[in-house]
Amino acid sequence: MSEDWAIKIDHLSKVYKIFDKPSDRVREALNPFGKRYSKDFYALNDVSLTIKKGETVGIIGKNGAGKSTLLKVITGVLTPTSGSIQVNGRIASLLELGAGFNPEMTGIENIYMNGTIMGYSREEMDARLQNIIDFADIGDFINQPVKMYSSGMFARLAFAVNAFVEPDILIVDEALSVGDAFFQAKCIDKMKKMMEKGTTVLFVSHDWGAVKNICRTGVLIDKGKVIEYGTAGDVVEEYRKMQLEERQNLPEWQPTDTKNIKYDGTAKPSAVVTANNKLFQKNAAYHRMYNGKIEYTNLRLFNMQNEVVHNVRYGQKVKLQMELISHITTDSIGIGYHLQDKDGIEVIYSDSQLDDCWLRNVKKNDRYVINWNFIISLREGKYNFAIVSGIPVNIKDRKVQCCDFIPCALQFEVNKNDMEMGAYVHWHNDVELIKVEV
Repeated sequence: MSEDWAIKIDHLSKVYKIFDKPSDRVREALNPFGKRYSKDFYALNDVSLTIKKGETVGIIGKNGAGKSTLLKVITGVLTPTSGSIQVNGRIASLLELGAGFNPEMTGIENIYMNGTIMGYSREEMDARLQNIIDFADIGDFINQPVKMYSSGMFARLAFAVNAFVEPDILIVDEALSVGDAFFQAKCIDKMKKMMEKGTTVLFVSHDWGAVKNICRTGVLIDKGKVIEYGTAGDVVEEYRKMQLEERQNLPEWQPTDTKNIKYDGTAKPSAVVTANNKLFQKNAAYHRMYNGKIEYTNLRLFNMQNEVVHNVRYGQKVKLQMELISHITTDSIGIGYHLQDKDGIEVIYSDSQLDDCWLRNVKKNDRYVINWNFIISLREGKYNFAIVSGIPVNIKDRKVQCCDFIPCALQFEVNKNDMEMGAYVHWHNDVELIKVEV
């Protein structure tokens, strides 16, 4: 009987020496008395894990927590300072864009080269070639040297190759973050099919929604240590608490030209902008987690002239407008949004708990429009809104039954501005709750 484990990690540490200046490295190496001029930095600190065959593990944590270092040690890219690691099976990994590709070779040639590295014959790769080409979907670039590829093309081809060589263990780092939202959804669907066939998957992502969606087990790493190991839902919740505590320690930024307005009002349907929601429905179709109780029907970003916008600038006042319908009668509904940058890192988060904007005494088929008014305080770049609604279970402990979660609900871009700040800031929401009379 074969072993039921895929990866065993025992008291693993990876330590780097940190020098204040380059010359200290030479002084330490040549010192006859062994005097140290360096300090130890633990990228990994006494990590022990056993990952079973067929398990799907989401690894989460802040930048610099040690996630990528752990994966590099597992794949043999890095050698541990102490401890041991055992791998049972053939590994395919997406750690860095372009890794394992020869830039002078074409996409086709790199497919065969990677197949050879994985132990496949030419004939075996012939049988897989068309599936790889179809999945990558990069057109005629498949016959061009990969040095001509964009980062998105790299990600597409790299994932396609690693997915169709049928590995025992698939490791995916943040390499997929460069692809568009729809290709990411395609990759996640493929990973789910691989999981059904028994492939062990280690998935690193800042998108905790994706981790909960595809992973059974979660690992939270902070400062090189495993601080939480359990079900994906429990681990994600612990990570969210960590982020919330850090955010609460930041000084709140208050605008000087607005007032915090919260009210329950009513409006005729004609008062609600009923623009075509085909784009929203297209976005919502990917990764949506929905239980049929509360449903978002639209999400748009407006300027102060009530025009839909997809490009904004630093310092501009905008309105994020949600539309939802309740399919149940309930005492209250919580709503919220997550704003993420192009790498999937959460920048801004707000919800009914933080802004005290619960929908109260909701009846079945009630419709609402929620306007979040704020001033854009973001550096140049591309961003995404994820939106969530839920029914409170225990408000004090922030426990909510999630009813509708859409991780790729709306994308927009912040244009360069001379007033642009060098860091992110927490902004203040003015929230309007409008019940729509039918």
